[in-house]
Amino acid sequence: MTATGATDAAWPPIRPELRGLEPYGAPQLDVAVRLNTNENPYGPSEAVAADIAAAAGRAAVGLNRYPDREHVALRQALAAYLERDTGVALDVDQVWAANGSNEVMLQLLMAFGGPGRTALGFTPTYSMYPEYARGTSTTWVTGHREADFTLDLDHVRALVAEHRPSVVLMPSPNNPTGTALAPETTDVVCTAAAEVDGLVVIDEAYGEFRRTGTPSAIERLGAHRNLVVSRTMSKAFALAGGRVGYLAAAPEICDALRLVRLPYHLSSLTQAAALAALDHADELLGRVADLRAERDALVDHLRGAGLQVADSDANFILFGRFDDRHAVWESLLAQGVLVRETGPEGWLRVSVGTPDENQAFRDALAATLKENVRP
Repeated sequence: MTATGATDAAWPPIRPELRGLEPYGAPQLDVAVRLNTNENPYGPSEAVAADIAAAAGRAAVGLNRYPDREHVALRQALAAYLERDTGVALDVDQVWAANGSNEVMLQLLMAFGGPGRTALGFTPTYSMYPEYARGTSTTWVTGHREADFTLDLDHVRALVAEHRPSVVLMPSPNNPTGTALAPETTDVVCTAAAEVDGLVVIDEAYGEFRRTGTPSAIERLGAHRNLVVSRTMSKAFALAGGRVGYLAAAPEICDALRLVRLPYHLSSLTQAAALAALDHADELLGRVADLRAERDALVDHLRGAGLQVADSDANFILFGRFDDRHAVWESLLAQGVLVRETGPEGWLRVSVGTPDENQAFRDALAATLKENVRP
């Protein structure tokens, strides 16, 4: 017993539902080829890095003052970028940004979830969603995806009607499968959720990697006032270390997030770095086409090796199926290639890397399969 009368097993006095849980996080191992966290393998050029550093330097002389808590300049720049990417013109009051799309999601559940409210997702899906729900005391309910990882719209309607979710979380492309939502799915889900006063959050963290002909859900914002589309600068903009996420939604939704955001939640340095990166959008996004081509070639290679591969609109690929996926993961790791052991049982996920990294993965996988670790 401690001086307060509590047993050591009950210390510290954490919320009961958190006791014994492990924090989220992919393995961070020092290996030659890291293809497990869907990072952009191409960092900013020296010229872009220099401009980001210069912008941070200019902001640094004013660090004795708080940043613009409305981050107006950044929101204007993000709105201009989204118009360029999707063809949809957005006002600055339709855009909101935060420290990574993780904070965007957390703010949404803080404002629209909470005790007595429900968030709905469809597995397999991003493993952080239930943690956002848990952290905001929002009940988490999951439906299922079909064998090809698409959604049965009748199943979606039925779950929305049954559980009346305040928030529906749907990635497109989906993580970990890479599956993009069909346009009609967005309309059906938004219509169903509107009948129960729910929001639909479509997480387009990997949206820039979508294949030609796959539209962004941003194109449907004008049709559904309950639609929120989130994006990030971590992937296509190679700014994972900068932690900048953002969303597009109705102005009323953005206003609601002001009620739950922390004061001055985006630092002056973060805003400066993001604005500088957006100034170099052409260069930073120039590698997206290369990564798409590498992805498609890797999909063909994996299928040619006799593996099952999910269609991908992202910068990663889900492949399998293995009787013992952990053995495959360990074999690849022993050869210096780190992939992600995630998704449905029997599947692994590999991020698309540079041509050399992708070849190292191919070689390691071929050696693994030769050792009779067969699908």
